[in-house]
Amino acid sequence: MQRSAACTRKNGCFLVTYAKVSTELSDAVFQAVGELSELPIETKVQNVADIAYFGYLGQDPCKPLMESMGIQNATSKEAVQSFTNLTWPSGNDHFSDTLQLYAKLVRELKETVSKMAFESYGVGKYYDSHNKSTDYLLRYIKYRVPNVEENNLGVPTHTDKTLITILHQNQVSGLEVKTKEDEWIEVEFPPSSFVVMAGDAFQVWSNDRVRAALHRVIMKGNKERFTIGLFSHQKGIIEVPEELVTNENPLKFKPFDNFGYLRFTLTEEGQAMNALKAYSGI
Repeated sequence: MQRSAACTRKNGCFLVTYAKVSTELSDAVFQAVGELSELPIETKVQNVADIAYFGYLGQDPCKPLMESMGIQNATSKEAVQSFTNLTWPSGNDHFSDTLQLYAKLVRELKETVSKMAFESYGVGKYYDSHNKSTDYLLRYIKYRVPNVEENNLGVPTHTDKTLITILHQNQVSGLEVKTKEDEWIEVEFPPSSFVVMAGDAFQVWSNDRVRAALHRVIMKGNKERFTIGLFSHQKGIIEVPEELVTNENPLKFKPFDNFGYLRFTLTEEGQAMNALKAYSGI
């Protein structure tokens, strides 16, 4: 595992080189999502979901450079096939096989990271139940090149609402992380590397020991940017392990519903940067 100036534990993220995702698979998955992005808008908007942020996102005047589509439960063959059948009624086995394999391998990376975190905090006994109650969303995100009169902000400053987010990009830079010293630093992705980010749900679980990564995307140059992210969320209620509550670090959060929090962030109150404290803080 690697670190960059931006991606450090205190900033809520780190870089990892992951050999299980080969160069060939990486190229294939970016080609697949490139084809997906070129489909007619009438096809894309069929990607709907009951959960906030899980379906098609695009045509948003607040984020005009960005569009994305998600596949929920993407490590499941049936879920990926269902998405593929909706998108390509005549079939596209290459797409479904590529995306399912990729999602499975990146899920294994997330599970390794989570297990290491649980064990490092001395609460490894909770890992298996946590792992069984994790939901996965695979999402491609495309950022187009801004027009001359447009701002180059791909996506504004935010934290993810996840437990852990794992990002992979097509070597077109743009991701920036805000440090604890309020400095913006661009994240460099070496070949075969992934960025692992803590989200709000993991900040809750860790009782504020791990900071959710504040980040944004700034488009530079004249090439479109593709990112593929595996977003993990907790099903059920997250409660801070009692071992992580001490006199020096008292309980900071009430029991936390990850999907309830996603819905909350769509409200006016939830749009604020202190949404996590407003929803679950003590």
